[in-house]
Amino acid sequence: MAAKRPVRIGLVGYQFMGKAHSNAYRQVAKFFPEVEFEPVLTALCGRNEDKVKAAAERFGFDSYETDYNALIARDDIDLIDIVTPGNSHVDIAIKAAQAGKMVICEKPLANSVAAVQPMVDAVKASNVPNAVCFNYRFVPAVRLARQMIEDGVLGKIYHWRSVYLQDWIIDPNMPLVWRLQGDVAGSGSHGDLIAHSIDLAHYLVGPITEVSGMLDTFIKQRPLLAESDDRLGGRASTEMGEVTVDDSSIFLARFQNGAVGTFEATRMAAGRKNHNKFEINGSKGSIVFNMERMNELEYYNHDDPETLRGFRTVQTTAGVHPYTGNYWPTGHIIGYEHTFINLMRDVLADFVAGRQTHPDFVDGLNCQRVLEAVSNSSDNRAWQTI
Repeated sequence: MAAKRPVRIGLVGYQFMGKAHSNAYRQVAKFFPEVEFEPVLTALCGRNEDKVKAAAERFGFDSYETDYNALIARDDIDLIDIVTPGNSHVDIAIKAAQAGKMVICEKPLANSVAAVQPMVDAVKASNVPNAVCFNYRFVPAVRLARQMIEDGVLGKIYHWRSVYLQDWIIDPNMPLVWRLQGDVAGSGSHGDLIAHSIDLAHYLVGPITEVSGMLDTFIKQRPLLAESDDRLGGRASTEMGEVTVDDSSIFLARFQNGAVGTFEATRMAAGRKNHNKFEINGSKGSIVFNMERMNELEYYNHDDPETLRGFRTVQTTAGVHPYTGNYWPTGHIIGYEHTFINLMRDVLADFVAGRQTHPDFVDGLNCQRVLEAVSNSSDNRAWQTI
């Protein structure tokens, strides 16, 4: 067997997404032995030396840095992976591209179209492989949905309908973490959650051309953060600060192919933990996906005999479905972490082979254009063209 190409990873950031990405790098070549690459966890980067050193040891990195410029300058790094807050993505990505590194970046790519465009320009100018981490594209059930649509199983697509609901900030005493600060995160549920729904809609239905939306903030002040953790929260202080992002995002959309859509996202839906759900209705049938039941895809076939019509539940854990043959026997479910393993499997395979991968920075830019148009629509109380 030919030796696999090592891909030496420099990861910037070490909390929630840092943990998810590190795990994916450690597991991908084990579950997908056919790949021609072997990720090497070379260096982890973060500003707090004590914390990044501890995280590097815990995640299995060989070394650490406290300055991303030093990380990018190292000649033993092939790929820079960015999992920091959105306001820091631009500088890291552009410098990594200019240094000739492969670049992977968490979504949204940045906090505005104006910020994202130089990132796209930089990776194009340097001709470096690039990807944005819309990990839900890599759920087996979502891949099956894409295949069904491409095969014409649903017929002409009429409707997209999505909700992405969480409740992790419903407590007004939840501290003012960076995701609640507009100058850092750019937006709230809008960029954090509905960005995923937009990307899935682009992936499954096609380009969005027009939107009308509204953004709302319900809790306008929260305790300042005393100490963060890697589970989206942290310990609150006694001082208060202003919330400068949305709690809720809702919009209507028209697609290039004539379909229409509704999108809703909030982090204030009591009882919902990661309720990322969509329904697509076509002339021949419908499909429904819910991330909280990620191994299932509901399918309705309008051509079934009247006596047998109804939604059927397709279990996507069998080896006939994308990715699942590399994990467990049929009926033994996979989880959230496997979406990142699957993503790294495809993205790194494309990088090493010199193929165009998706979702790339252009896909991230297309998502950002929709996010920004919805925000403008909310401000202007008018439809916006993409």
